[in-house]
Amino acid sequence: MVADTDTLSRPLTGTAAGVPYLALPPSFGDGPAPLVLGLHAMEPPRSEAALAGAIPLTPLPAWRVYLGLPLFGGRLPEGGVPEVNRRGAQDYLTELFAPVVEEAAAELSHVTADLRSALPVTNAPIGLVGVGAGATAALLSLAESDLPVGAAAAVNPITDPALVVGVRERHSGSPYEWSGQARLARERLHLTERAAEVARHRTPLLVVNGGLDDVAGPEHGRALHDALRGEGTDHALRHIVIPDLAHSIGPEPGLEPGPLTPAGVLTNRAITEWFHWHLAPSPQVLVASGA
Repeated sequence: MVADTDTLSRPLTGTAAGVPYLALPPSFGDGPAPLVLGLHAMEPPRSEAALAGAIPLTPLPAWRVYLGLPLFGGRLPEGGVPEVNRRGAQDYLTELFAPVVEEAAAELSHVTADLRSALPVTNAPIGLVGVGAGATAALLSLAESDLPVGAAAAVNPITDPALVVGVRERHSGSPYEWSGQARLARERLHLTERAAEVARHRTPLLVVNGGLDDVAGPEHGRALHDALRGEGTDHALRHIVIPDLAHSIGPEPGLEPGPLTPAGVLTNRAITEWFHWHLAPSPQVLVASGA
């Protein structure tokens, strides 16, 4: 059931296919609009509200729906945050990072179907944006799902799980034990190595890296871009570096919206412009533009 007209002018919260969301309506227009899904990170922004504050995409004539990741917020496991920390300490890759990313990618099709019945959105391919682990999930969805995506943006994506494992090793001073399960998880989530699959639908993709990212620096985003470019020149691709952007794009604890920094403003602007160029507009926008 589509939400009633009285609620369509303000932010909405709800669940779709069991996934909590925060939905922001288009800033103008009263008819069906494109759907853009956002996936937050495992560090700031680590909630739907925080991501909506970091990447609001306000000028975009679309429904912007920010989804909660598995094991975060309203989806905490039994035992809450201590249980999440226990899993991370036991094996960050196989017990936390990989399960979060893989489940987030797998549920996007069901979430989209539920949102189409709940919100006045068009049937055009969706927009997809993610940050950190959320960006990894977005790329994994491009590689493995047949969900129609009209345009995507990945901010500070973890293109190789060994990057986050390396950070954990530096912080703990202990080497990571690469089990068979861990190696399989890395193989599945090494998206640069899977560039042919990520590029299979030729989805327009913007890769944004922070110049101050000490987890997945710009060279890794460039490597992904170049690998995708190698799969065909007909693929709309762009890689940009925001010099003052760190890996976390919001303040701790990352649960509520924080003030946009200059680097955050540039990031939001770049993604907004990318979707303006590559995401199918609503009929109302086409009429208003005379197209």
